[in-house]
Amino acid sequence: MNDNILTWDASPDVLTVGELTSRIRGSLEGNFHDLWVVGEISGLARPHSGHVYLTLKDGKAELGAVMWRRTAERVRFNLEDGLEVLAFGSITVYEPRGRYQMIISRIQPRGIGALQLAFEQLKKKLKEEGLFDPAHKKPLPLIPGRIGIVTSATGAAIRDIIRQLDERFPNFNALIAPVRVQGKAAAGEIAEAIRYLNTRDDVDVMIVGRGGGSIEDLWSFNEEAVARAIYASRIPVISAVGHEIDVTIADLVADVRALTPTAAGEIVVPDKSILHGQIDQLAARLRSSLVNRIELARSQLAALATATSLDRPTDMIRRHQQHLDELMMRMQSTASHLVEIAREQLGTFSGRLDALSPMGVLARAYSITLKNGAALSSAAEVKAGDRLETVLAKGRIESTVDAVHPEKE
Repeated sequence: MNDNILTWDASPDVLTVGELTSRIRGSLEGNFHDLWVVGEISGLARPHSGHVYLTLKDGKAELGAVMWRRTAERVRFNLEDGLEVLAFGSITVYEPRGRYQMIISRIQPRGIGALQLAFEQLKKKLKEEGLFDPAHKKPLPLIPGRIGIVTSATGAAIRDIIRQLDERFPNFNALIAPVRVQGKAAAGEIAEAIRYLNTRDDVDVMIVGRGGGSIEDLWSFNEEAVARAIYASRIPVISAVGHEIDVTIADLVADVRALTPTAAGEIVVPDKSILHGQIDQLAARLRSSLVNRIELARSQLAALATATSLDRPTDMIRRHQQHLDELMMRMQSTASHLVEIAREQLGTFSGRLDALSPMGVLARAYSITLKNGAALSSAAEVKAGDRLETVLAKGRIESTVDAVHPEKE
């Protein structure tokens, strides 16, 4: 038998392709795990499975990589070819092809935060679509009959807005649409509340916002769903998110941006005392204008009376003078009457708004009961053991439900 020919039995170290590949995989996974790799994305692919396949490359080499669907769903920015990224994960071998690859568990853009990049990408997209166009901005009403407020029912923003409204226009009328303002579900709730207020015919203007926080806390107002809901609103929208230095996508799409929730309260209604002063000034100007016109006519008539051609018909001139005197008295009386009517209408309007004010209702010993930030209207909405919050005219009460007695049909 030829000694150069080996049989299976004589070669115990011979490996199958699968065995060798398995050993290589074990060696790679044992030595190249939990590491960061920097590279440029190319060959990005997103099949229907939801997984993401890509290649990381630099000037010397390429590395195949995969990101499973659950990881890809958590990425806030858009992955795209040419984007330089930092990828964290482990090296393994895709055995059917004998090719090593990286399993990415985290990824972030190099040189800029993931949220900031996501903000810039969405900002660019919506700007190109015209959502920030000034021509689309709607004017605010001078005195809104009812103000819609989309924010948390328990946050600092709603207290700041209501306090400012009460100082400027004490008998204002507001409709609060309570929502969560941070977390995964917040953007959907905010967008839905905006759409709901647009189904009503008694809301004239809307404030959408929350108090300050980190970029993560404010992120719900950078979501595309909220931006498109604001753009589609037929009701003028005032965006009041965070502090003066915080700028969100909602601010750019809204008809008016308020630097803070408190500033939104200043923008949405005029100061009633200033409004009264303006009415008084207009009334005075009207009376002065009428007196000046009459005096001018009187002077012109007096000049005609002294003319040679009209020296004799003095009786006609006196009749015209008497008529002018009557007109002046009637006009002064009419001007005063118009001013009084305006005052009465403003008082009536203020009284109606005061009667409808939610703060006025609370002041009459009523209260609002909330579950998870939403107002309750039926005992069937709660069960024993639920935590409830009761809002009074002064203060709040937290309680636990011992028993529920729904209304019998």
